[in-house]
Amino acid sequence: MLDIKYIRENADLVQKNADNKRMKVNIAALLALDDRRLALLKEVEEIRKERNEIADKMKSVSAEERPGLIERGKALKDSVAHKETEYEAVASEWKTALLAIPNMTHPDTPIGASDEENVEKKVFGEVPSPPFTPKSHVELAEELDLIDFERGAKVAGAKFYFLKGKLALLEQALTQWVMKLMVAEGYVPMITPDLAKDAVLVGTGFNPRGPETQIYSIENADLSLIGTAEIPLGGYHMNEVIEEDKLPLKYVGLSHCFRTEAGTYGRESYGLYRVHQFSKVELFIFAAPWQSEALHEELRRLEEMVFQKLGLVFRTVDICTGDLGGPAYRKYDLEAWMWGKGGWGEITSTSNCTDYQARRLNVKVRRKDGSLEYAHTLNGTAAAMSRALIAIMEQYQNADGSITVPEALIPFTGFNRIG
Repeated sequence: MLDIKYIRENADLVQKNADNKRMKVNIAALLALDDRRLALLKEVEEIRKERNEIADKMKSVSAEERPGLIERGKALKDSVAHKETEYEAVASEWKTALLAIPNMTHPDTPIGASDEENVEKKVFGEVPSPPFTPKSHVELAEELDLIDFERGAKVAGAKFYFLKGKLALLEQALTQWVMKLMVAEGYVPMITPDLAKDAVLVGTGFNPRGPETQIYSIENADLSLIGTAEIPLGGYHMNEVIEEDKLPLKYVGLSHCFRTEAGTYGRESYGLYRVHQFSKVELFIFAAPWQSEALHEELRRLEEMVFQKLGLVFRTVDICTGDLGGPAYRKYDLEAWMWGKGGWGEITSTSNCTDYQARRLNVKVRRKDGSLEYAHTLNGTAAAMSRALIAIMEQYQNADGSITVPEALIPFTGFNRIG
């Protein structure tokens, strides 16, 4: 979240930033609520001060004065209880409004209303022109008996699935290869919980409850299924102070991911592109504020390296304000060519969230001079298995309907072809 002091001093700028991000917030209303909160807090503190003064007087006053002080004490007790209840209601409303304010935006981020205004930075490879009519991964999977959507729906509902045969082994190979690659880059491997407390989801910028949530929540529990390993990794150092000389802390986490994917996405809902469960290897960094921009470029480079080594055709795009989301200060997506979509499809993203998540999670850096400031957090998808498999299947398909295994993965699969 943003510092309320910063919001008050830059109200117009914060409102404009929220408008650019297509976030419906009212900064003037928030500040009015903040004024009311502070006024009530002052009243509560004044009443408490008077009660303490009366308690001190009771130790030394005469018998004649005691009844009056006792009556005044009772009145103050009732008054402070009423004011505290009023303050707590206003403070809760204020906190909800404050949490809805999005992070500020990098000055180089393109201004735009939707993903159609994202800016292409670089294309890796050339879109192929095969001498046959390419198929979608859904067609390939059906012909080769690699994915069972029908039985997935029977067991768990629509948009669940079984990976079968060599495709199941290919996902495991991709997972091991990516994890090994990131460990070699200095990232600490982690296998995270698939559940997190709602406070951790809120802290990382995800809404765990309510009609607009994309999160599966556990009934009668303060727990939700995670939508990404970013959530448990972000909570890993919650309420901690990290020494400056230990930063950056770099993690690569493997988790299952669960998303309701509410809404209608048309062509984007085909096959594995939007599903309720998938596996993902996620990069996460806790950094000092002066390190985060360079580390964001590192994450982009690592994501590009993964898909270059896989030999895939993809592009990097700079995400515009309207597609940026609440926590991100700046965000890049990688999009691979997908025949089933008839164009580019997102396969990874990386975001610099500056101190937005760290403020909510209370993660601080202790400088060498002893001073404290909030850390910066960054995240990046090394590989979301479902979408990476789409790109591999569709780009590595052959005229006979078989699929060639990328060379980098053959040592991890033990086979070089599916078909």
